[in-house]
Amino acid sequence: MRMVRVLAIAAIAVAAACSNSPSYGNPPPPPPPGPPPPPPPPPPPGGHSTTITVGNGSNSFSPTPDTIPAGTITFHWASTIQHNVTWLTGPSSPAASGNRAGGDQDYATTVVVGTYTYHCTIHARMNGTLVVQ
Repeated sequence: MRMVRVLAIAAIAVAAACSNSPSYGNPPPPPPPGPPPPPPPPPPPGGHSTTITVGNGSNSFSPTPDTIPAGTITFHWASTIQHNVTWLTGPSSPAASGNRAGGDQDYATTVVVGTYTYHCTIHARMNGTLVVQ
């Protein structure tokens, strides 16, 4: 009888100890959702502008080839030597820049989607490509 009483007390003690222990089988509930992320910024309006440097210390256009969105392209003269931009091929026919050198006004023109090639008529090796998307 004494043994039954000891076993009963031990069973009650184990049951009490188990009821106060944390439950490792159930994960805690997830935290409440936070605020939604902000919306992305709106796209820029209309066409874009980019600049190509003409003759920066060498007879070259930089960068070329270049890929830009449709819109305005600007050529900036960085050389004291005269150069020009004359369009060879493309879906539109922008006017040529005329001969210019560093310090002269930049040449800007509008281009539409397509691939353009251009060169400097003064320097035969000076060629460029522009891909407009």
